[in-house]
Amino acid sequence: MKQTTSLSHKLAQAACAAVLWLSAVVPAAAGPGRIVSVGGALTEIVYSLGGAERLVGVDSTSLMPAAAQALPQVGYMRTLSAEGLLSLRPDLLLSSAHAGPPAVLEQLRAAGVRIETLPEDYSAAGIAAKIGTIAALLDKPEQGRELAGQVQADFDRLAQWRAQQDEQPKVLFLMAVAHGAPLASGHGTAADAVLTLAGAANAAGELQGNKPISTEAMVAAAPDVILLTDVATNAIGGLEAFYRQPGIAQTPAGRQRKVLVVDTLALLGFGLHSGQALLELAKRLHGEPAVAADAGAGR
Repeated sequence: MKQTTSLSHKLAQAACAAVLWLSAVVPAAAGPGRIVSVGGALTEIVYSLGGAERLVGVDSTSLMPAAAQALPQVGYMRTLSAEGLLSLRPDLLLSSAHAGPPAVLEQLRAAGVRIETLPEDYSAAGIAAKIGTIAALLDKPEQGRELAGQVQADFDRLAQWRAQQDEQPKVLFLMAVAHGAPLASGHGTAADAVLTLAGAANAAGELQGNKPISTEAMVAAAPDVILLTDVATNAIGGLEAFYRQPGIAQTPAGRQRKVLVVDTLALLGFGLHSGQALLELAKRLHGEPAVAADAGAGR
């Protein structure tokens, strides 16, 4: 009996030793193994934190880094398909707050897909929150803190430059111009936050959200500068075609040909390079040459 007990005890000790050895040499999987990222800023953060090997799909706004464009595509963030997403067998959908439609997201939840929706907060703190959430999911807290610090440094440089400026140009931000009345960005939009951070006054600040603006209202707003997205510029056939639109020549911006084309995703995505993009925009709005991206642009 004692011999049997002794043998059992030795076997138990051996089993425990084997478990300890395996736990030492085979690291436990940290976080979700298969991620679909919907939102260009989110995808770039995943790459910057070293989580690219977990990505199995991205949306059409995920253009940076270039390697992301080689991954399976799930379409535009606002018009997702449950079938396409589920075919990638994701453990996690990392989602912009703009992703949808809601019915598709419910289908994914019902199928057992975890959905992590990151709220849109158009600020340095909002970007840091995105980084922190993704860093926690990837179990990379130190890298997350370092990356958030780099972003904050960019916004600090922007704030220092703005503090040296006395003037505040009046700027009209147009999201679209090809069909019907131009679509102007009013209060509560990403574009409105961009203008405030760049040290400009929103000429359409009385509007709430993105709303059509009439020719008469645009002329009355009298913007010093008009910002036009690259998407809108391409849709209308170029900048010269925009200058021929009704009412543009009657604005100070049109008369002085101060219409600037901006990169929609880089400026409105509020991601890793937003501080740099905002500083460049601020200098352009104040008539200074555009700044070259600093060494941090490679991150």
